[in-house]
Amino acid sequence: MAWRDSLLDAWALLMPVECAGCGSADRAVCSECRRALVPEPVSRTTGTGLEVVTALRYEGVVRRVILSLKEQGRTDAARALSPALAAAVGLAMSPGDIEVTTIPSSRGAYRRRGYDPVALLLRGAGVRPVPVLKSARATVHQKTLSAAERAANLRGAFTARDPLAGRRFLLVDDVLTTGATLEEGHRAVVEAGGTVLGAVTLAFTPRWLPFRDIPMNEDYGWAKGAQ
Repeated sequence: MAWRDSLLDAWALLMPVECAGCGSADRAVCSECRRALVPEPVSRTTGTGLEVVTALRYEGVVRRVILSLKEQGRTDAARALSPALAAAVGLAMSPGDIEVTTIPSSRGAYRRRGYDPVALLLRGAGVRPVPVLKSARATVHQKTLSAAERAANLRGAFTARDPLAGRRFLLVDDVLTTGATLEEGHRAVVEAGGTVLGAVTLAFTPRWLPFRDIPMNEDYGWAKGAQ
């Protein structure tokens, strides 16, 4: 809303903060950096055939704003990121009884942050996720691992909280890198009897391509019922 933007501009003059994208004294995310957060949804297929709609490229301003939310406690940046995730979720959803669920944060990450970034983004997008998965064992930090090492590190990392027979899900995570995290979530849901119709991430990491890209259009949906 225009009045809300005007109010935020006035507040930024009185109480300036550093933009999470460029560091300038402005709002949580300045107007110029917000332009870099306009979503360009693309559907990608991981190595195991899981289809994932991604909204942004994880580089430059996008990377800095996401890292500020995940690693620097900048929950004020979530407002600028949520519309991109909302656009991707909107394209990935299809008619019917479909539940949205997130990949769980590790216990250590949750203790360090005090919040779940993906759940925070979904709330900002007007989506209420259901808690379906939980961590089954500890894993090591993924940043320096190869694709094969990531898959091995995450194998058996998640389990369902309850039996999921007859329920259909859209998985949501923050960043698609190799796809190993979403594929492990997919495995855990299916093992509990549920169906995964697809997945969504806020961003994808270009350097880990190729994934098989599928052009998006207004009629696209996850009405395949794939497990």
